[in-house]
Amino acid sequence: MHPRVYKAFLSPVVEHLDPYFAEVMEETAELLRYCFRTRNRITFPISGTGTAGMEAAICNLVEPGDEVVVGSNGYFGERMKDMVERCGGKPIPLTERWGNAISKEAVEEALSNSGARAVALVHAETTTGAIQPLKEVAKVVKQFDALFIVDTVTSLSGCELDVDALGIDVCFSGSQKCLNCPPGMAPLTANERAMERIRNRKTRVQSFYFDLSVIENYWVERNRVYHHTAPILMVYALREALRVVQEEGLEPRWERHKRNMEALIQGLEALGLEINAKENPCPSICAVLMPNGVIDTRVKTTLNNEYGITVSVGLGALRGRILRIGLMGINSTQRNVFLVLQSLEDALKREGYRPGQC
Repeated sequence: MHPRVYKAFLSPVVEHLDPYFAEVMEETAELLRYCFRTRNRITFPISGTGTAGMEAAICNLVEPGDEVVVGSNGYFGERMKDMVERCGGKPIPLTERWGNAISKEAVEEALSNSGARAVALVHAETTTGAIQPLKEVAKVVKQFDALFIVDTVTSLSGCELDVDALGIDVCFSGSQKCLNCPPGMAPLTANERAMERIRNRKTRVQSFYFDLSVIENYWVERNRVYHHTAPILMVYALREALRVVQEEGLEPRWERHKRNMEALIQGLEALGLEINAKENPCPSICAVLMPNGVIDTRVKTTLNNEYGITVSVGLGALRGRILRIGLMGINSTQRNVFLVLQSLEDALKREGYRPGQC
């Protein structure tokens, strides 16, 4: 985390309906609008982790019997499919290899052959290292008058994103990735088209805690109405993290992430390694395939114990096959690229790997 984010936790705690905290909420919401590139009135952080943002998006827009097209090309796409089912909806999965993107043709075919009222995709799939192109898919979704739900947990402020220009109806994220804030807040934005769908539901939103039509009365109204006790210190921290983003500027920040990830990938390939998402690598996270005979957890342990570097192993279909290296927010630096490459080379040599043995 940025030192300023740590410092924000030392700020005095006030009551959650205090006029001062109302000012903090307004500033936080406006900074999130900058980060999402939106003017949506409904823009605020859900009190919960990124999964809370995902659940809020799904449970507000999906009613029993609703068909929803869901990109099934990674662990979190699978999670959205599960949430659609839990809300009584009928997911229409678009299955792809974990690491490939969902094509606009697949979305168009699914919408043509169904009565789906929404499409849900993951922008940056944390588990595969892939970025999902959104522009062409967004055009297709709009043609069919469906709602577009996008998970940007791993991409917000690290990968190019323009919610309004793309016509994304509901977009959610998490505080602990490129925003360099502790886990516990899920930034979310919804346009009026989505809110109209929510307000005209045939059934009540199954979750009181995540009901956007109720939360908005706390977060965006001048005369705020109590909904829940907000995590005051987390809001302070998120506000400071967003200030850091704004000071750098989104375009330079996106370019920095892209430049450093390209350098990391070149270095990995120089070591004879392959990345999982060759066609559409994500600027904020890289999934690198482990050479034959190398145990991922042993490499992870060496990096952690010997170099103080934390990487993640694979989940789901990629369990035991990859290591996931994050270059997010202030951690996306040239120094860290060199550090992780040198450390990874040593950790692999300890496992008997030499370049060219993939």
